[in-house]
Amino acid sequence: MELLKRCELCPRKCGINRYDKRGYCQASNKVKVAYYSLHMWEEPVISGNRGSGTIFFSHCNLKCVYCQNKKISIDGYGKDISNKRLGEIMLELQRKKAHNINLVTPTHYVPEIATVLRKIKDKELKIPVVYNTSSYENIGTLMMMRGLVDIYLADLKYFDDDLAWKYSDCRNYFEVATMAIDEMYRQVGKFVLNRGIMQKGLIIRVLILPGHSDDAIKIIEYVYKTYGDDVIISIMNQYTPINEIKEFENLNRKVSDEEYNKVVDFAVKLGIKNAFVQEEDAASESFIPSFDKSVI
Repeated sequence: MELLKRCELCPRKCGINRYDKRGYCQASNKVKVAYYSLHMWEEPVISGNRGSGTIFFSHCNLKCVYCQNKKISIDGYGKDISNKRLGEIMLELQRKKAHNINLVTPTHYVPEIATVLRKIKDKELKIPVVYNTSSYENIGTLMMMRGLVDIYLADLKYFDDDLAWKYSDCRNYFEVATMAIDEMYRQVGKFVLNRGIMQKGLIIRVLILPGHSDDAIKIIEYVYKTYGDDVIISIMNQYTPINEIKEFENLNRKVSDEEYNKVVDFAVKLGIKNAFVQEEDAASESFIPSFDKSVI
């Protein structure tokens, strides 16, 4: 694909030829998948009672020091597959009664994913497609998915760009992410549910980090002032320290009840109607998939 010969799919805009070299995300010219399954631990409107057909792509354009999926996002665990095989996986998950196809960290494979979806969506693939992203996205790349994505499941990780630089090696996160989320909303509009399962729309996830509940409050205030009740906000307390992070001591603990309740109370006072909150036991390693090549 020509786009991979001078890759500028994400805001890093490495400009490298992925057939010969690896850029910031380390992805090659082939789609690499670590894991796929029926996933029960997304928001209830995504997982429902049958699970979300989740496909975890290898590599990532952020380098979050606290990443729960470091094995695939940074270490690059996974297996190269063909576009044909990617389509087969989507249809297999549909046959298993998945509520949707959930593409996790797909940015660096958008041209290939779009090619696959143009062939099968609405013909063989009848369930919604979810684009599950850090929101560090180029608008041009998102526009390739216009009409192919039904639901955007978007992180808004930081309000303060100093935190983005410290924790995710990214200097301009908030500006880039909010522009990207605007494009997502333009594509899918106000959310639509059918029997409690999301058919189209935008969910914005706010992961509270230990010591940074004030940043999460600023994010929630921005989101509600911008989109009102047309989007769903997911207020997450599932941060789980996996390995010791020596340079950031605060990241070596879970979010306290006091921190989480502070954010939720703010959302309630703001008048937010459409939001998910998490129970205390959501912060658990048991919710992190065990990546195993046997499933590819």
